[in-house]
Amino acid sequence: MTDWIADERKYLFQNYGRQPVVLVRGEGTRAWDADGKEYLDFVGGLAVNVLGHASPVVAEALALQSQQLIHTSNLYYTTPMIELAKLLVENSCLDRVFFCNSGAEAIEAAIKLARRWGLDTRGGAFEIIATHDGFHGRTMGALAATGTARYREPFEPLVPGFVHVPWNDLDAIRSATGPKTLAVLLEPIQGEGGVNVPSPGFLPGVREWCTSNNLLLILDEVQTGMGRTGTLWAYEQEGIEPDIMCVAKGLAGGVPIGAVLAREAIAAHLVPGDHGTTFGANPLAAAVGTATLRHIIDNGLPAQAARASERLAARLRSMEDRLPVVTEVRGRGLLLAVAFSRDIAAEVVASCRQRGLLINGVRPNAIRLMPPLTVTDDEIFRACDILDEAIAAVTGTPG
Repeated sequence: MTDWIADERKYLFQNYGRQPVVLVRGEGTRAWDADGKEYLDFVGGLAVNVLGHASPVVAEALALQSQQLIHTSNLYYTTPMIELAKLLVENSCLDRVFFCNSGAEAIEAAIKLARRWGLDTRGGAFEIIATHDGFHGRTMGALAATGTARYREPFEPLVPGFVHVPWNDLDAIRSATGPKTLAVLLEPIQGEGGVNVPSPGFLPGVREWCTSNNLLLILDEVQTGMGRTGTLWAYEQEGIEPDIMCVAKGLAGGVPIGAVLAREAIAAHLVPGDHGTTFGANPLAAAVGTATLRHIIDNGLPAQAARASERLAARLRSMEDRLPVVTEVRGRGLLLAVAFSRDIAAEVVASCRQRGLLINGVRPNAIRLMPPLTVTDDEIFRACDILDEAIAAVTGTPG
């Protein structure tokens, strides 16, 4: 029998701390490893698998488009990219779309778009304010925007022009604004930073500040978009509209794709030759993105996710009464975190895995849950039972 983990260690870069599980098959919220063990998958491909594993919606769109046209380059028009762009524009506050392949690429494109706008309209202003604990990707520009020092420092010097301020601190953004300031870049909810939800009024305050000072508001909805927080886009719950928005992850239900959406007057500043990508907007990914987004909208999955979140969050919060180590449940929709009073996240992840539940250790003292939008009540209750048992086992709390 092939020792897949040994082969991975022999042939792949060792830049991931993978869990010792070889997944070979999935269906909905469930996945199976090479030994036939079944898991409830509450990692969801890191918020990618919005329709679950092996979704018929994704599989059928892939099969149909792969028999027609997979790749052409952006030298030509194709119908899937136009269909997906139209669907995104008609279901957001923005006017134009640029397609790429990932969230980090979307951030890179947004940075270039903002800087070009700054050159043309703001006398060359180029600085972007971002926040501590923000995460925007691992390419050099996206990494420079990322607010966690341990990600940035090994690769310095990075792209200049980024100023980092505390998350959820409007006064800090105001104080950091200067003559060279061009934009503010934020996640509506910090995902990798620990599922940190902004205080009421913070994002509206940032929007007002940006408008008053002729700054762009760039929202990174790579993780929060596609219905995950209970509305199609997280900004809708804040009563604001961004100037530029980056999306990816769940946009094509597991097929790699990213996109930047922008207002007409801003998008117009990128002209032919300014930016491009070989695989962006390829017909295969765009067709699956169209099918995925239509299914989410037509079937009311954001509202379904909000209802599922109520049940999941309530069940998680009930643990605070029985398990003193649980200090907080935070998040919105199906992007939730459970925080602990001690750094036991890795142990809890391992204990859950042994019991058949996959979760993510987002911080040493917090775990993250990101099931598909299609998760059922039975799956929620079973996952919470496992998590409850795992935490009790790790902490030695009586059942």
